[in-house]
Amino acid sequence: MNFLSTFVTFENLHEVRRLCHWGPVIALSVIAICSTMAILDSIIWYWPLDTTGGNINFIMLINWTVLILYNYFNAMFVGPGYIPLGWRPEKQLDAQYLQYCRVCQGFKAPRSHHCRKCNRCVMKMDHHCPWINNCCGHLNHAYFTSFLLLAPLGCSHAAVIFIMTMYTQLYERISFGWSTVKIDMSAVRQFQPIMPFSVPAFAATLFALGLALGTSISVGMLFVIQMKVILRNKTSIESWIEEKAKDRIQHYQTGEEFIFPYDLGTRWLNFKQVFTWSGMPKGDGTEWPVHPKCHQHTLTIEQLKQKADKRVRSVQYRAVEDYNGACCPLSKGLQTFFRTPCTEEPRIPLSKGDTILATRGTKWWMYGDKVLSEEHMKVGERVRGWFPRRCVEKCHYDTAASDSTCEKKVN
Repeated sequence: MNFLSTFVTFENLHEVRRLCHWGPVIALSVIAICSTMAILDSIIWYWPLDTTGGNINFIMLINWTVLILYNYFNAMFVGPGYIPLGWRPEKQLDAQYLQYCRVCQGFKAPRSHHCRKCNRCVMKMDHHCPWINNCCGHLNHAYFTSFLLLAPLGCSHAAVIFIMTMYTQLYERISFGWSTVKIDMSAVRQFQPIMPFSVPAFAATLFALGLALGTSISVGMLFVIQMKVILRNKTSIESWIEEKAKDRIQHYQTGEEFIFPYDLGTRWLNFKQVFTWSGMPKGDGTEWPVHPKCHQHTLTIEQLKQKADKRVRSVQYRAVEDYNGACCPLSKGLQTFFRTPCTEEPRIPLSKGDTILATRGTKWWMYGDKVLSEEHMKVGERVRGWFPRRCVEKCHYDTAASDSTCEKKVN
């Protein structure tokens, strides 16, 4: 009982609930279907006990499945690492360079960001991934990226098995007119399969082939994207911050030179910050090695400047129509329905007369913060998200006449 208690704790059981989400359900279903069908088709195509090639093929297939699941579950359950609630820097003066999180009641350490899904400030947050129902950050970045590499490799191997199984089983049954295409089947025909390759088996194999090819392409592209930011020792969020820094400097012509502080100069050094032999990344999640021309708070100071600039650039709107917060509101027009943002960011319900500070948008949707009462702001409540552009009207405060015009439109 004591042995089990070291592994099964209340916290671990609480983490198991992450599996009860559409992302892990779909991801694990794809892994299960591709792995099961690949194992069954390997028995039909290349019996592992008769030849060395069949043995190696079967062992590699099992190996891919184990490694994929190992990195997937580590990415999910190890988690990104969270900043302690109420965290403050050791030096009190450093607090002026950091953002304060009202939800966590503490300061955000360098490279950390608050995740609305996890409701915590995440160490070196890259993004919140619905497929693992957790954030990708400091502690699980290597596991997540390894999963993105192994999944396409395993699915590519499975796809070869599916194709060869269908070819060998249909070779003598159907003439494809491929007179020039001949594959030596002598090795794999030494053993007759114990399972018949029926029409349902063919359909299942074809379906699994589609899943394997789709996964190889889509997840492979995600791996390339992740490796690009890792080799620069960045995260996806920090890449966006860097772009906004250049835009801010160019817009205001300040003459500043922004140097990304965490790029250590070589790809190998950047790579070793995430991937280590121990499996644990370097750093404690609050302090980081930086470029010689930078310091610990170079990026956080830039974030504060961008936050101040965001307030200046934000445009005030007032709701002229009610909106219930639906993801695809058909009542707001077909264009609004079909052009809904493809993101997990929330939609915010609006009532006629609400004030919103919009910071970005598309032709049919806008994103911003709803202006709340002082009581709600004191408790750290914040409501921000997407809403249909047709539900709001821009307010101008250049003259009293324009302000009154805005008020009339609301009424």
